[in-house]
Amino acid sequence: MPSTTDTLDDLGWKPYFSDQVSREEAAHAHPVRVMAVHRGKIAISGAGGQGFIAPNIAGARPGDDHPTVGDWLLIDGATGQAIRVLQRMNLFKRRAPGNARKEQMIAANVDTLFIVASCNQDFSVARLERYLVLAHEVGVNPVVVLTKIDLAEDAESYAAAARAIEPGLRVEAVNGRDPASVARLACWCGQGETVALLGSSGVGKSTLVNSLRGSDSIATQAIRARDATGRHTTTVREMHRLARGGWLLDTPGMRELQLTDAAAGISEVFDDFILAAESCRFSNCGHGNEPGCAVRAGMADGTLTAARFDRWRQLAAEENPTPLYPKARR
Repeated sequence: MPSTTDTLDDLGWKPYFSDQVSREEAAHAHPVRVMAVHRGKIAISGAGGQGFIAPNIAGARPGDDHPTVGDWLLIDGATGQAIRVLQRMNLFKRRAPGNARKEQMIAANVDTLFIVASCNQDFSVARLERYLVLAHEVGVNPVVVLTKIDLAEDAESYAAAARAIEPGLRVEAVNGRDPASVARLACWCGQGETVALLGSSGVGKSTLVNSLRGSDSIATQAIRARDATGRHTTTVREMHRLARGGWLLDTPGMRELQLTDAAAGISEVFDDFILAAESCRFSNCGHGNEPGCAVRAGMADGTLTAARFDRWRQLAAEENPTPLYPKARR
C-alpha cells in the first residue's frame, strides 16, 4: 500500500499530467491516483494521504470518463469529491465478456506490460499474441514473463516459442517463488514506474507479485494436477508497492480477451502477413483461392504458417466483421 510520505513523483506523477492542470484548478484541487477499484468505492492516494471515494464523477459520461486503476483524478479540496479524470497516457481495455457492445477498462497510465504465462500445458501462443496486440495498440512496452520454470522439464522450449512471435520481443523465464530469479525483472520496476500484469487465471501472477514485493500477503493457490491450470486468486484490480519504488498493477486473470479498436496492434504483431498481402495481385484479395495471392504463396513456400494465418484472420474478424485487407498492386 502507499505510504503517507509518498510524493506525487513516488506515485508516478509526470509532466504529462501536470500540464493538464490549470492554475485555477490547482488553487482549489489536488491530484490523486487510483490505487484499487472495489465494488462501490475506489482507493486513492495523493501527496501525504490516502483514502476511499465513490467511483462516480459529476457530469461524467458512460465509459472512459469513469475511473479505473492507475488513473489520476483531480479532487476538490473543499468537498473531497472527484472533479475529473486526467487524460490518460494509455488505456488497456477489452470487450466486456458476454456483451460485445460494451467495453471494460482494465488499467491506465502503464509504463511496462508484463504478459504472464506459465511453462505448462496452459501455455498458448495465440493468447500471447492477443496480449501483444493490446500492448502495441496502446503503445506500451511488452515483456513476456514465463513462470513455473521450476515445474517444467524444458522451460527453454516455451521461451523459444514466445520469442518466435515477433522479432526483438523481450522474454524472461522465472521461478515466481524465488526472489533471486524474479530480481531480473527489477529494471522495469524503479521509482514511480508502473508495471501492469496481464495473464490468464492461475499462471502465477499473485506469486510473482509476492516475490517482487518481498511479501506473501496475496493469497495463492496450487495448480490442478489434471490440467496444469491454476485457480483464480486476484479479485480486484490493485496497485502494489515494490521495494525499488515502482508499482505493480495486478488484475484478475482473464480467460477471455476480446479486443476492441486494435487494428494498429494487429498490424504490428502480424506485420509479416500485412507485408505479404501488399503484394497480392488484387486489392480485395481474400487470401483464399484468388490467383496471385502472395499470402497463400508465402504459406506454400514456408515463409508464413497456416496456424498463424488462422489466428490473424480470427483477430481481424473480431476487430471488423468485414475486414479490409491492405490494398495490393494490380
